[in-house]
Amino acid sequence: MSTGERDTIAEPTVEASAENGTTNRKQPFPQGFLDTISTGWAERPETLPAPRAQASYAAIRRAAVSAAFPGKRLVIPAGSLKQRSNDTDYVFRAHSAFAHLTGWASDAEPDSVLVFAPTENGHDITLFFRERADRTTTEFYADATVGEFWIGPRPSLAGVAADLQITTAHLDELEAVEGELVLDEDEALTRFVSELRLIKDEFEIAEMRRAVEITANGFDDIIRELPAATAHARGERVVEGVFHRRAREDGNGEGYDTIAASGPHACYLHWTRNDGTVVPGDLILVDAGVEADSLYTADITRTLPVSGTFTEVQRRVYETVREAADAAFAAAKVGVRFRDVHGAAMKVIAERTAEWGLLPVTAEEALDADKGGQHRRYMVHGTSHHLGIDVHDCAQARREMYYDGILAPGMVFTIEPGLYFQIDDLTVPAELRGIGVRIEDDIVMSEDGPVNLSAGIPRTADEVEAWIARLQS
Repeated sequence: MSTGERDTIAEPTVEASAENGTTNRKQPFPQGFLDTISTGWAERPETLPAPRAQASYAAIRRAAVSAAFPGKRLVIPAGSLKQRSNDTDYVFRAHSAFAHLTGWASDAEPDSVLVFAPTENGHDITLFFRERADRTTTEFYADATVGEFWIGPRPSLAGVAADLQITTAHLDELEAVEGELVLDEDEALTRFVSELRLIKDEFEIAEMRRAVEITANGFDDIIRELPAATAHARGERVVEGVFHRRAREDGNGEGYDTIAASGPHACYLHWTRNDGTVVPGDLILVDAGVEADSLYTADITRTLPVSGTFTEVQRRVYETVREAADAAFAAAKVGVRFRDVHGAAMKVIAERTAEWGLLPVTAEEALDADKGGQHRRYMVHGTSHHLGIDVHDCAQARREMYYDGILAPGMVFTIEPGLYFQIDDLTVPAELRGIGVRIEDDIVMSEDGPVNLSAGIPRTADEVEAWIARLQS
């Protein structure tokens, strides 16, 4: 039986089932079932939980939102289940802003709504959600979407209120109000809650460290299973599956679709089909991140020689990408513009591709803001993006707060330069075609400068070779 099979629900009455011809998957309940299903259950005494760690941080975030919108009624929905096919749904994940402002993460309930009701002194803030149904109701046994007979125990209003330290109410009590500001419908509200995440608090940074730690273990798993991947007709799927197991065992899952791109596939920036072979002698680019139960995600890329050692050409490309990453890291200082980190990496890319004779102009000409860019053929993406509860966090922030913003303590972002020489790119020598390399690390800014959260995952060509040898010995 698959999850989300709504149409397997039996009708609550014999009469209704006989008249309802909308689906042949519904079957009537016998009268004996209807007479006894609501009786014979043990009492469910509830011990209220202690507040979770993020509750106090979420309260501070809500206070900031309240102060920014005096006199306005604000509505932040968690979102609803999304259909995968027919009567099956995707696994639910709450809207990132909702999770950030409530502290309700992987255990959040679909269709929940956080409401800021204006008062003379700010806002009354209430979390509305559908509380579990009493076992005397048909919802308990006949609703496969929310019924506990189908999906297991669901939270109570009192339990969530104690857990999150917030006022709760049943979803049925929520009333629409004309003129309210609704997240993702109101530009100012959407922008503010996105920009609120530009600076991470202590809880968030700790969760980022946790996500990176699990991700590092996932990369170790991949290296151990590379021989199995090379033996399989769809070895990229083996790599993807190995990482998925770690992500689900130790976290909530992946923060985004894993890229397991071997050989020429590494030149496709968002290759998630992952149906190719993993061939000894090639490189495999793995871009993967574990999402912790708090919903904070890592975003790491390592490019591995399948055979365990780089060829001379592969090593030259790899070390150039690492040089660009190191230059970007060195440029990341408090008070520097975010986009200048990208500029430092691109300077290295331009200089090396010009040195190799790949550009029709000099490196200086390629770096000209108006007439240059020739080197971008081999790296079309940006070097950095903000990271947190979304893999591309703070995406609705204003440009002057994001790309043109100033680096400050508490910001978390990636550094991920790359070089990609497509298999059919006639502007490069044959020896380079089909080689794609990216190195991506997760960085947190501190008062003293950037800290590489993923520095423990081998980065240099020598370190990567030693890493593979150690785990496969």
